[in-house]
Amino acid sequence: MIGMLDSLKNYIQPGSLEEELVDRIDFSCLPVHIAIIMDGNGRWALKRNLPRTEGHRAAREAVQETVEASARLGIKCLTLYAFSQENWKRPADEVTTLWTLLAENLRQEEKTLIDKDLKLKVIGEKKGIPLFVRRELNRLEKLTRDNSRMVLVVALNYGGRQEILKACQELIKKNISPDRLNEKTFSRYLDTADLPDPDLLIRTSGEMRLSNFLLWQCAYTEFWVTPVLWPDFRKKDLLEAIIDYQKRERRFGGLGQKEDQLT
Repeated sequence: MIGMLDSLKNYIQPGSLEEELVDRIDFSCLPVHIAIIMDGNGRWALKRNLPRTEGHRAAREAVQETVEASARLGIKCLTLYAFSQENWKRPADEVTTLWTLLAENLRQEEKTLIDKDLKLKVIGEKKGIPLFVRRELNRLEKLTRDNSRMVLVVALNYGGRQEILKACQELIKKNISPDRLNEKTFSRYLDTADLPDPDLLIRTSGEMRLSNFLLWQCAYTEFWVTPVLWPDFRKKDLLEAIIDYQKRERRFGGLGQKEDQLT
């Protein structure tokens, strides 16, 4: 706990709202894995009479601050939903801009990944990702594979249904018999095989849906939805989500503590 608080010094401004929020966090029961559906870039731009692509550019600061705040707080795994398989339906120029920005951001954030001991992991259908982006992703995954402070998972060309279908196809190819198949075995064939399921899912922009994201993994995940559009998301919002998460009693289908005492 002391180490985590030290990591926040010179990062959280004394007397700020963020300091007040940090003081309310119980560092002994942080969510291990936080997943975020980063929604609202287009609406952010339209509200300012800007092209939608400017919303994607503005989102970089939200990503940077969320990643750094998560690492400093002691979160072990952060998953960002960056590009879904459905996003290919958007206008071609917007899609091209998204991939170009991603490649640029990856190059610019290489030093941050190394200096802050962050491990990059990509989930989704890599084969469908443009080659110039895929090369950067592969290079940084290899470069950071031994980093251990936090795993930064980026979901690209990702779809939850497609991931489950792909796992089923692999199980069939390997002739796994029905009597050998259970949840643990099935999970080994998912993109997230080496990761814990998300404890907390954050969605920005106020939308109340999963959007084909981590459908298997989010079976018992706690959800937190904010009306804040993703480019405006900051560490204050992350801290509020964690505080709300810590107020909840996770039952995983069983009785809560109070209910158990009544039986």
